[in-house]
Amino acid sequence: MSYDFDIFANNKLPVSAVDFLTYLETIKNKSENTINAYRKDLIIFFRFMLKYRGLTSEEIEFDDIDITSINDEFIKSIRLRDLYAFMSFTEKYRQNSAYARARKVATLKSYFKFLQGKAKIITENPTLELESPKVNKRHPIYLTLNQSLHLLESLDKKNKNYQRDYCILTLFLNCGMRLSELCSIQLTKFKGDTLSIIGKGDKERTVYLNDACLKALDNYLKVRDDSKALPEDKKYLFLSSRNTPINQRTVEIMIKKHITNAGLTDDKYTPHKLRHTAATLMYKYGNVDIRSLQSILGHENISTTQIYTHVDDDSLRDAVKSNPLSKL
Repeated sequence: MSYDFDIFANNKLPVSAVDFLTYLETIKNKSENTINAYRKDLIIFFRFMLKYRGLTSEEIEFDDIDITSINDEFIKSIRLRDLYAFMSFTEKYRQNSAYARARKVATLKSYFKFLQGKAKIITENPTLELESPKVNKRHPIYLTLNQSLHLLESLDKKNKNYQRDYCILTLFLNCGMRLSELCSIQLTKFKGDTLSIIGKGDKERTVYLNDACLKALDNYLKVRDDSKALPEDKKYLFLSSRNTPINQRTVEIMIKKHITNAGLTDDKYTPHKLRHTAATLMYKYGNVDIRSLQSILGHENISTTQIYTHVDDDSLRDAVKSNPLSKL
């Protein structure tokens, strides 16, 4: 597993946190995105603890607080009330949603479980009684069929990146892949109308490509230029203007630009919303059953996929109208 970040960079983390992230990488085989998320959560928690206990100057900005002073003795002193104070801070001062706060609870539980069970730094785990905030299931935000077609048609064909961007949007809208999955696509992973990608949790799955995807790929490959790319970068399908593998932030900015240019600004559409769009269109128009949709999207739990069973208002309306008592 090769990551683009260094958990040891500048020694910004307490030793126990570095050990924890190393454990996630080498033993638990967690993905880069997961480890980065845990790292960020722990940094925010440690900075809060120093601020909360008055161990840092009031003049120092929160994001500049140095957490390297935190040692095992400090960690042993953390109690459940400190965790409650932290969760209150994330809600009131950082305006974290219930989902974001639930993720922080999961991070802390995993970290302190490691400290007790593996590192043997603590004897009592303060997170055992820490409850996770209730996360209400939200209906996914997605583009309609007409909006999706309009988005693709709105791209400027004279732009030098037209074929690349069109291909990216087509894959998102047809295959429902994740942003990280798209950025990591390699040329050698194509075989006929199938593509092997590495999904969440480093699990490999097969993506089936329809005619629109194959056509967009063919058109992009005709103009794709990797002559200035490094040998190790040539294997990636999508390259940036700097001749390096396209990164997630670049794709996010590109999608936002095209969404804005298409006049679809009523909602905040992101690459993940395009994934929602693909899933919704497959469920609504393709008669795709929920188990097949789970496999296509790479969901570990079917409960995650079930949000798409609630988006077809027209079918619900028709179901009510079909009631034999509706004509009374």
